[in-house]
Amino acid sequence: MNPKVTILLGSASDLPVARKAAEILEEFSVPHEVGIASAHRTPEDVRALAEGAAARGVRVILAAAGLSAALPGVVAAHTTLPVIGIPVAGGTLGGLDALLSIAQMPPGVPVACTGIDGARNAALLAVRILALDDPDLTERYRTWARRAADSVVSSRSKVEGLPPIPGEAYGA
Repeated sequence: MNPKVTILLGSASDLPVARKAAEILEEFSVPHEVGIASAHRTPEDVRALAEGAAARGVRVILAAAGLSAALPGVVAAHTTLPVIGIPVAGGTLGGLDALLSIAQMPPGVPVACTGIDGARNAALLAVRILALDDPDLTERYRTWARRAADSVVSSRSKVEGLPPIPGEAYGA
C-alpha cells in the first residue's frame, strides 16, 4: 500500500524522533514511510521528495529537524500538502532554535509546528487530518482519545485524599 504519511528527517541522528511518530501511525494502521534528506546538504532530494509526494498518495508530511530546522519550510515550499514540523532537541539551545525556525515561517509557506521532540503529537495531528475523509479512522481516533482520557481518570484514583472533580467520569 502507498504511504499516506512521509516522515522526513534531516539526518539519521533524528531516527529516535521518527520512531515515536511511526509508533503512533502504526497504532492507527496508517501506511507511512521514513526518509532522510537534508535541506542544506541534499536540497534537490528534498525538492524531489516534496514535489512527488502527492502523486505517490502521500497526504501529510512530517519533517523533523534540529538547529536551523530549515527542512520543514523547504518541504512546504515545494508542495501543497500539509507539512507538520517537528523541532528536534539538540545543540546549544536545546531545540529552541529549531522551534523558532519552524514556527516563524514567512507568509505563504505554512508549516504546522509541534513542541520540541513532539513527534507523537505530529503523528496524531496527521491522523486527524487523514480522518477528515475516513470515518473508520475517525472512530479509531475517538476510541484512542477515550482510552487516553480513561487513563487520566484512572490515575486520579491512585492519589489518596484527592476529591473527585465535579462533572468528571466519576458517575456524574
